[in-house]
Amino acid sequence: MNFFVKQLNADAQEATGAVEATDAAAVTNNPEEAIAPMPEAGDEGAAAIAATPIVEEVIATAHDDFDWSVDKRNVAHYSKEEKEKYDYVYENTFVKIADGEILNGDIVGLTKTDAVINIGFKSDGLISLNEFRDLQGLKIGDVVEVMVVEKEDRQGNLHLSRKSARIFRAWERIMEVHKTGEVVTGTVTSKTKGGLIVDVFGMETFLPGSQIDVKPVTDYDQFVGKTMEFKVVKINETIKNAVVSHKALIESDIEAQRAEIMSKLEKGQVLEGTVKNITDFGAFMDLGGLDGLLYITDISWGRISHPSEVVKMDQKIQVVVLDFDDDKKRISLGLKQLTPHPWDVLPEGLAEGSVVKGKVVNIEDYGAFLEIQPGVEGLVHVSEITWANTPINAKEFFKLNDEHSAKVVTLDKDSRKMSLSIKQMTEDPWSTIETKFPDNSKHKGLVKNITPYGVFVELEPGIGGMIHISDLSWLKRFNHPSDYVKVGEQIDIIILSIDKENRKLQLGHKQLEEDPWNSLEETFAIGSKHEGLVTRKDDKGALVQLPYGLEGFVPNRHTNKEDGKQLVADETAQFVVIEFDRNEKRIVLSHARIWEQVIAEEKEVAKKEAKAENEATKKAVKNVQAKVEKSTLGDLSALADIRAKLEGGESEAQ
Repeated sequence: MNFFVKQLNADAQEATGAVEATDAAAVTNNPEEAIAPMPEAGDEGAAAIAATPIVEEVIATAHDDFDWSVDKRNVAHYSKEEKEKYDYVYENTFVKIADGEILNGDIVGLTKTDAVINIGFKSDGLISLNEFRDLQGLKIGDVVEVMVVEKEDRQGNLHLSRKSARIFRAWERIMEVHKTGEVVTGTVTSKTKGGLIVDVFGMETFLPGSQIDVKPVTDYDQFVGKTMEFKVVKINETIKNAVVSHKALIESDIEAQRAEIMSKLEKGQVLEGTVKNITDFGAFMDLGGLDGLLYITDISWGRISHPSEVVKMDQKIQVVVLDFDDDKKRISLGLKQLTPHPWDVLPEGLAEGSVVKGKVVNIEDYGAFLEIQPGVEGLVHVSEITWANTPINAKEFFKLNDEHSAKVVTLDKDSRKMSLSIKQMTEDPWSTIETKFPDNSKHKGLVKNITPYGVFVELEPGIGGMIHISDLSWLKRFNHPSDYVKVGEQIDIIILSIDKENRKLQLGHKQLEEDPWNSLEETFAIGSKHEGLVTRKDDKGALVQLPYGLEGFVPNRHTNKEDGKQLVADETAQFVVIEFDRNEKRIVLSHARIWEQVIAEEKEVAKKEAKAENEATKKAVKNVQAKVEKSTLGDLSALADIRAKLEGGESEAQ
């Protein structure tokens, strides 16, 4: 306490000596002027001055020896030990606090904007009234819980926050309820991206859109301002963030309902459900906390393309339990099973031979299914579409949802099968085929189909036949009939033969003209030469277009040219016929023999010339030899005569 007394005395002395301090400020550097003058006797203030202690004379010296740490006021000095003792006494007169500490404070004052809070510290703190909006009737003397944000901010003030204290306490409670699984109550304050913001215990938490309800929610605004129950499903201690769920509460209730429903569930049981979702393969039904699947094939006895044709969203309907799985909690439902099977209630007049009308509900390669009534279908096989024996494509003949009249061919109620016929709605045209289409008669037909081996021609509905690829032309060979004729074109034909039993007509086209091969045998005799155009070339040989529309074949080895190369497509050259077959309609050609023959002829000419020259040489030599022999013989006879004379002379001499 001495510290405070001395401090007060110092302040009083400072106040009484204010005038003297003013005069002292005018002291000059002259030492003599620095001495205060003594008051004369009789002055009114003499007694006061006399009572004032005499101040020692101040001698003006250099500023270097001035103690700048000395205050101008008369302040007492303490030792280090004394100062520490007094500081300890002073500090312990206040409450010790730390940043982040939570404690109770008294409201000691209210302004228009702030509340003054006393927490027993050396100074009071201010908290904005915005942090007390949840408290009605706030007044002086109320005790509130606050957090020490900073004991001393930049301005030296005590920084307190009620909001931070509430968030801290709220986080403690949220941590606790997350561990225990306790249900909490919160208020939805606003909408955010992907969900809602919920106030729980005064702290903002996040409610994802997927956790609002078991059903998909698109309108988040309808929940803003509502107070609901939640479960804390996830926390992040690092950033102090919590995720809550309302869906978890609903699911827990639903789970209890599911368990109760599953315990009472039986096959064949009829339940009421609500359509909660529709997909391409069926509809999901809400059975009061338990979901079941109404598959598309179990919705109607008739064929439907989508469940929405029969059921609608949020529609309540009666369904029957077909099957269920306790472990997987799957329930298969049926709607059509609540009505009798259509095959069990067929009209009495429906029998074999009767005519029915149906809608095309399915098309396959082998035929089409006509729906006579919902759930009752009959098959029209491709063989029962037309009387013609030509192949027919069911997918080209039938169109979905088209209606056709047909005759019932077979009916089996036990196996629930029915076969229908469209062609039997008309008379069989093959019954009078010989009269209408006799042999060698000529007609016009429509090309209905083309295969690699021939052309199918329709003469009239139900009557048709095939032109073999070899019967299209006398002169040309085709790789495919489409090279000569197209589907949908008209073509002239002649009836070659009739197979009534198998419903087949053999048709011809080239037979409408005389066979030109009979008159071309002399023109294209073996060894004859012709000019032709190479139309195609492959490893086997080449096809050559000849005059009169004929085609010839050149084997590969006969395509060699004189320069060592081979003929190519679109090249014109000379050819020689090496084979002509009238029966097989085949001409074999050779280009190599053209130039090989020329070379052979040149060799033959050269050979003949050489032979002639050789004969002439022999003749000349023979003539020379003859002359030589003649002269030699003459010489021999003369010598003989001489020899004879000599021999005669010798005899006479003897």
